Amino acid sequence: MPEREDGTASAASDVPRPDPLRTFFRVEEVRREDGRVRYVGESYIPERTLLRKLVPAFRDAGYDVEVETVEDGHVVVATPFGHGREGIPWVNVGLFLATVLSTLFVGAYGWYYVPLAEIRANPLTMLQAWPFTAAVLGVLMTHELGHYVAGRYHGVDVSLPYVIPFIFPFGTLGAVIRMRGRMPSRKALFDVGVAGPIAGLVATVIVTAVGLSLDPIRVPAELATGSGTMIRFNNPPLLSLIAGAIGQPTSYPDPTRAVHPVIIGGWVGMFFTLLNLLPVGQLDGGHMVRAMVGPRQETIASLVPGALFAIAAYLHYGRGLGLDESVGLWAFWGVFSLLIAFNGPANPDDEARLGWPRVAVGVLTFGAGALCFLLVPIQIVSA
Repeated sequence: MPEREDGTASAASDVPRPDPLRTFFRVEEVRREDGRVRYVGESYIPERTLLRKLVPAFRDAGYDVEVETVEDGHVVVATPFGHGREGIPWVNVGLFLATVLSTLFVGAYGWYYVPLAEIRANPLTMLQAWPFTAAVLGVLMTHELGHYVAGRYHGVDVSLPYVIPFIFPFGTLGAVIRMRGRMPSRKALFDVGVAGPIAGLVATVIVTAVGLSLDPIRVPAELATGSGTMIRFNNPPLLSLIAGAIGQPTSYPDPTRAVHPVIIGGWVGMFFTLLNLLPVGQLDGGHMVRAMVGPRQETIASLVPGALFAIAAYLHYGRGLGLDESVGLWAFWGVFSLLIAFNGPANPDDEARLGWPRVAVGVLTFGAGALCFLLVPIQIVSA
């Protein structure tokens, strides 16, 4: 039932009316639609300025807010935090369980060398790959939960992580969270962006150290001495540094011995951290740089696709490597970064600059991410 500004009692009488709304917006009608509150009327100031005035007050009241332009005026739309998230998040739970199964299968067959016939005869044999699953999902979920916690702290409407099941070589394509509504400030944008890489890197270092400390596993003789193709995961500098610090090898001269698969969880953490820190679009690095340097982030983002294409060209023409030796990998990410750069970054409502402590944290985080980079991370080679 609509409520008019003349004070007529209605079902919408309990809606928030913060002072900036009364000061800068003439409310003609209030409606409740699908859990949202719509204030129909006319703004006294430009739309973007109105939004900057309204966001802090509505957030204090527990609402995210947008301004829509209609034919005869404006509509302020206030959405309660958590709107639409009541009950059990079945999609998140379903994807997580599917990814547990996919990583158990990939871990058992690809990293613990359990024969496919044995898995078919007794699927429970996949459970021996639980350390691999725990390592991979532990790193990815810690990264995304870092974003989630920071988002909730700043009152940003964020979803729980969505984990994406896949096949080889890791059993997953990673995890993402959804952020609805607008970022209230550059400070919030930075904190949400940097929390994932920091949390993920801490988990990555722990998982890598644990994996390096575990005993190697046995490779079946027929696989160790046979011919064919295999995927080689080269060591990023961070992995080598951790191995050197704890005095553990990253490989063995005996082909029948292989490092423990838990190390792959650390490798995945380093690789996904590196990609997420690309300073483009709405990747973590894009959020951080947008918060650190402001709108100039788009200039930096425009250079990223060219840099990735240049790496692919150098590997192919300068070092003679093929598509399956990381040339295709960097070319793919060049195309992908071009697409997300085109969509643009997140734009916070409050453009107040960051203080030097956050800028220092950002620089250090990008420095740690650089330790996860190497020109040829993946190669498909003949054994």
